[in-house]
Amino acid sequence: MSEAKAPPRSNRWAEHLRRRRQRVRAPRLVVEGVLRRMVGLTLEAEGCQAPLGSRCTLRTQQDRDVEAEVVGFAGDKLYLMPTGELHGMMPNARVVPRGGTAEAGMGPGLLGRVLDGGGRPLDGKGLLDHSEYRSLVGEGINPLARAPIKAPLDVGVRAINSLFTVGRGQRMGLFAGSGVGKSVLLGMMTRYTNADVVVVGLIGERGREVKEFITDILGDEGLARSVVVASPADKSPLMRLHGAMLATSIAEYFRDQGLNVLLLMDSLTRYAQAQREIGLAIGEPPTTKGYPPSVFALLPRLVERAGNGPDDGGSITAFYTVLTEGDDQQDPIADAARAILDGHLVLSRQLADAGHYPAIDIEASVSRAMINITERGHQRLAQRFRQLWSTYRENQDLISVGAYQKGSDPRVDEAIAIMPRLRAFLQQDVSTAVNFGESLEQLFGLLSDQAQTGGGNG
Repeated sequence: MSEAKAPPRSNRWAEHLRRRRQRVRAPRLVVEGVLRRMVGLTLEAEGCQAPLGSRCTLRTQQDRDVEAEVVGFAGDKLYLMPTGELHGMMPNARVVPRGGTAEAGMGPGLLGRVLDGGGRPLDGKGLLDHSEYRSLVGEGINPLARAPIKAPLDVGVRAINSLFTVGRGQRMGLFAGSGVGKSVLLGMMTRYTNADVVVVGLIGERGREVKEFITDILGDEGLARSVVVASPADKSPLMRLHGAMLATSIAEYFRDQGLNVLLLMDSLTRYAQAQREIGLAIGEPPTTKGYPPSVFALLPRLVERAGNGPDDGGSITAFYTVLTEGDDQQDPIADAARAILDGHLVLSRQLADAGHYPAIDIEASVSRAMINITERGHQRLAQRFRQLWSTYRENQDLISVGAYQKGSDPRVDEAIAIMPRLRAFLQQDVSTAVNFGESLEQLFGLLSDQAQTGGGNG
């Protein structure tokens, strides 16, 4: 009786690959868990496993599904944070892992629309027209592959164009307390900036301000080329985080199409506070004035997504508002933002109280890219302007009480004589745009005598 011959080696390898493909294609069994504990907005689930950042669905007593995201784990417990309301949630509720991370639809159809933090329309204009889906986390760009900042950006505000020139692809901070005109300044830049697309992220603000910003400040003309992402203060901290990430993802999408994008986010502080709520809720220890370490790790991840793309590609020029509580410039979020941004504009409450708008504090503001994108003559004029302004401010108390005697210091005499013109130069009506060329011409006309002695206009 002859022995059965073994199949050829090639046939055995083909059979092995076929079985392997069958194993890969076999549907995975989703293991459901149960909700064991709820403390504040933090949910503890047992009996299921899911990676960090993935989504889960919870079933309430009224058979209503609530979406949640995995924000941490300890042993066999998953810590979840809901994206919506939790009314009707009961102990031992079903927790079903769905897999995947948060994502939203992208496409040219987003222009002129208002979205929430989950990418859903808020404006009642019907469904969104999507061409693709993208993760809210985004993908980083190799820093060596980024195009350098080499061209100025016209923002339509005379003081910024002339004294704190912003480069295309720069990330700037707008530091301000409450009620000093930051929203109005953002609206001016939205309408007047020379950009293809404007993306506005209203994160953690009052719901009333969202409507006012869209109708009164942005207007129909500004909204037509803009995308607004609104995640007000009454939304969950996770949705506020998603709102900031969604606005950045939309800006990245249009940048990848080769367009020049202006990203305005109000505010970076509310984004940090949302992460603080999540971090403290899952047991992360507070370190700096109540902020856990994860806050200072997430800030640069969000900000670094903006900027220039590869050479001959698009760009994202970003302005992030930073709330300085009690006008404290040493607030930990303000201090961290200064370290990771390419410059900052500080709005002064003293100037705002005096009716000086935009209330930009000349001495406390800086644009770190200005020296690389402006001519030497322009830089000398801006430096001369700041010198005159600072000289007057240093001696303002003596001048106000009449203690300064004319002729005591030629520098102070010169600053006193030109101060009314300096103030008028810095102020600008909300309904008036001043382009980059006009800003330089007016700066040269203001300091023409100093320009002649200082080397001209370069």
